[in-house]
Parts: sequence; structure tokens; C-alpha cells
Amino acid sequence: MTAAVSAVKAALRSQAIETPSWAYGNSGTRFKVFAQPGVPRTVREKLDDAAQVHRHTGVAPSVALHIPWDRVDDYTALAAYARERGLRLGTVNSNVFQDDDYKLGSVTHPDPAVRRKATDHLLECVAIMDATGSRDLKLWFSDGTNYPGQDDTATRQGRLAEALAEVYERLGEGQRMLLEYKLFEPSFYTMDVPDWGTAYAHCLGLGPRARVVVDTGHHAPGTNIEFIVALLLREGRLGGFDFNSRFYADDDLMVGAADPFQLFRILHEVAKNGGFEDGDGMEGVAFMLDQCHNIEAKIPGVIRSVMNVQEATAKALLVDLDALRAAQRAGDVLGANAVLMDAYNTDVRPLLAGLREEQGLHPDPMAAYRESGWQERIVAERVGGEQAGWGA
Repeated sequence: MTAAVSAVKAALRSQAIETPSWAYGNSGTRFKVFAQPGVPRTVREKLDDAAQVHRHTGVAPSVALHIPWDRVDDYTALAAYARERGLRLGTVNSNVFQDDDYKLGSVTHPDPAVRRKATDHLLECVAIMDATGSRDLKLWFSDGTNYPGQDDTATRQGRLAEALAEVYERLGEGQRMLLEYKLFEPSFYTMDVPDWGTAYAHCLGLGPRARVVVDTGHHAPGTNIEFIVALLLREGRLGGFDFNSRFYADDDLMVGAADPFQLFRILHEVAKNGGFEDGDGMEGVAFMLDQCHNIEAKIPGVIRSVMNVQEATAKALLVDLDALRAAQRAGDVLGANAVLMDAYNTDVRPLLAGLREEQGLHPDPMAAYRESGWQERIVAERVGGEQAGWGA
């Protein structure tokens, strides 16, 4: 075994990919939500399913919550339930987009009473973090306008900054705020946080514990996402990823499904700029899935997504950085490109299968899940009640 492969395996052993609670529930398109048998009915059943993903991949130890979708009476008890299943509760996601009061915005709404309601929800999420031991609060706002003249753009930015500052001051020791951006939808004339630059500017104004989240589906076609990643890493402001895949817009498909080469390029920037280091500290980048499995089975869809991130990470770690930098210094355009392509074209599946066996896991997580009987069990047992879905 070469030293390079040994180093890659060592890095992969410490990899952690957070799965989202909502990926285990029913979802669909804006025309139809497709129900599947065996879907969780409670947040605890979501954790039971997430535990299966971690059991078979070994790299999915945390689960992101979405409030109020995952609201419970006792978050300390929920955290204990997760620990009993070998998991921890991860990022807490706020929701200020599914209430009638937020039709014209949440923290940027013209009405101060609505802004107060939205900010109070964000503060509630920080209190939940206190109970769960979560490090990160993730904020995404649907706020924006549909028509020119509907509201004052600069004033809305001021309202946003005011709410963010109040929440930032409430953060406890070891907690961070991650600000997500989105080019469009549901607002089509302006989104109040439409791009990484807007998110970055607000984070700079808040302080070092405010970071930017890069959702890989939230960009205009042709956007060079890896450039954004490199710049935010250089500035120490990349807080995390929401990994998914898109063909057109915010499709929320399995990560790596549409453009696996893009995923490799992104993770190459992460690898060579120190993004895999200090994953548990304040500087650590959070690697999260944000996906809806509409027509595919939920748990296998999440397992496949985790494997896609693993494979792209392994390829990124195999890049010969010494050879790459030598070619770059020499102005060898084709040579430098070849170094990247050699790593990308490497079949890393045998390496990952061997690594799993070394860790006492089945070499093929998809096969392991099929053989486990879990899918048949939950279909038989989860009868009655109300299935969880998008918005529940």
C-alpha cells in the first residue's frame, strides 16, 4: 500500500456526513407528494432510519433537525434517544417560510410584529441547540419580493441585519450561525439573501462565528461553485455545505447525480484548502445533505448519497498536489489538468470497500441494507398514524 493511499484512508476514516431528518419523510413535486410504505411517523422513527444509514456507511453520525417539523416536548430526551442509536443531533434548521404571516417576508417583513415573531422563532432554535448540544444554527430565508416597487430593498437588508445581530448575540459558547443563500424561489424579483456575496457581507458584519452555507443547488446555471468554496475557505467563512444535485434549479436530487465531476472539483478545493481539518471545532466545515427522495426509496437514497460524497472525497484526496503545483508553477496547462483528471478517473470503489472491511463494515452499504431486513420490518410495523413529510 502506498503512502498516498494510506493517507487517503486515514482522512476518510474521520469523515462525517450529516443526514437531514426530512430526507426520511414523504416528499414530491409541487404537484404531488408521493407516499411510501414504512415512512417515519415521528422524529424518533426518523432517527431509527438515520441509524441504519450510519450503521452501514460508518460516516453518518449526526442528523439535522428542522423546527417545527421535528419539534418535541423534551429535546434532552431526544438527544439521549439519538445517542442510544449511535447518533448525535446536529444542525438545527429554522423555518420562517411556512406560516401565512410570512407571505411578505419574515425577518424582513414590513410589519414589526411579524418580524418579532420570526426572530423569536430563531431564538427558540438557539434554545433547542442548548438542549441538544448542537453546534450550528442554519438559517435560510424565503424573504424577498415578486414585483418592482413592492418594498424597499435597502430597508429590507437593514431589517435582516438587525434580526441576525440579535440572534448572533444569543449564541452560546461553541455555537455558530450558518447563513444560507438562494438565487430565486419563492421570491422571483429579489431574494433578500440571493448569493454568497450577500451572505458573506452579513456574516462579516456579525463576527467570526457567522459563516456561509453553500447549497450546491442554489446557483445560476454555469456558476463556478468551486471558486466560491475556495474564496470562502481562504477567508475563513465557509461554514458548511448542503449537498444535493440539480439539472435545472433547486432540484434537491441525490448529490453527485447530475454532475459528479463538479462534486469532485468542489471537494478538491475543500481538500487542498484545509476544509477537512478540525471538523469538530469552530473552524470545521459541516458536510450536510439537503435532499428530498421523491421517487426512490428513502433510506437507500440517503445511503447512495453518502457513498457519492465518499467517492468524490476519495478522488479529491488522491490528487497529487506536489505534481499539480509543479505543473502550475511551470505554466504546464495540460499537465496540471492531467493531474486532476488522473485522480478523478481513478476507480476508488475498491479502496472504499477495503476501508469498510477494515472497519468491520460490509464492503457494499447498499447490499448490506438490502440484506438487513430493515425495509421489510418498517413496512410491516409502521402501520397507522400520520407519516412524516415535507412540512411535518
